[in-house]
Amino acid sequence: MRAVVPLLELELEVQLATDEVPVPDEARFEKWARDTLLAADTGGECAMVIRLVGMAEGARLNETWRHKGGATNVLAFPPPGGRAVGPDAQTELGDVVICLPIAMEEAKEQRKEFQAHLAHLIVHGTLHLLGYTHDGEEDAARMESLETSVLRGLGIADPYDAGNSGEASRIDA
Repeated sequence: MRAVVPLLELELEVQLATDEVPVPDEARFEKWARDTLLAADTGGECAMVIRLVGMAEGARLNETWRHKGGATNVLAFPPPGGRAVGPDAQTELGDVVICLPIAMEEAKEQRKEFQAHLAHLIVHGTLHLLGYTHDGEEDAARMESLETSVLRGLGIADPYDAGNSGEASRIDA
């Protein structure tokens, strides 16, 4: 029996709003987002933005939208009114915002390769755009299972396993 793979066309815009940390090329971000969308059985034409920011913008966004002081590692902004899909339109998934200095510091603290941690944040934020949450234990387990599956496919160890390079990676978004 052959698995049916959804047809996926992804229009991805990567916005670099800081030069504090060197980042991988856009193709890597596209792979991380695409693999996440496919694992979540998302097909069709999709569009999303990944915005990489510094501490000031990260703090401003977190304070404005989550009413929490300071920057956080990843924020997800689905489009207003949800992910409406028209007959011939792209599905606008929304924006994932990564605060690069926070991501870099977390990677150091957790003794993880920066790009592996960055991939995890992209996977996590993309799942939030698709409606996944970690508000309750069952939702968190479902989301973490999908995250670890995607990351395993990318050759990245389970970030929630405390035995992998330091403490378990918990994401604040």
